[in-house]
Amino acid sequence: MRFLIVRTEIRTAADADIAAAWAGGGRLRDETSAPEPRRQVVHAEDRDAALLLARALSAVGAVRAGRHRVKVLPVEETALGHPYRWDGG
Repeated sequence: MRFLIVRTEIRTAADADIAAAWAGGGRLRDETSAPEPRRQVVHAEDRDAALLLARALSAVGAVRAGRHRVKVLPVEETALGHPYRWDGG
């Protein structure tokens, strides 16, 4: 299985938004409707390689400072048999 390793910016949330999400039982962030801005994307062919790359990206200063986060996502092939493309192509 292929993996996508993504380094994204963390969006800050206003105190009012946090309070509303907490009171209403909803989500503060919904990645399906408004994903965080991507800073770097890398592909890996297996889980071990993906975790190694994620560990390396986690050493970036912005990640360590809490301004960015690293995500490891499994990638399935599309119904047409083509691999997922993150660049919209």
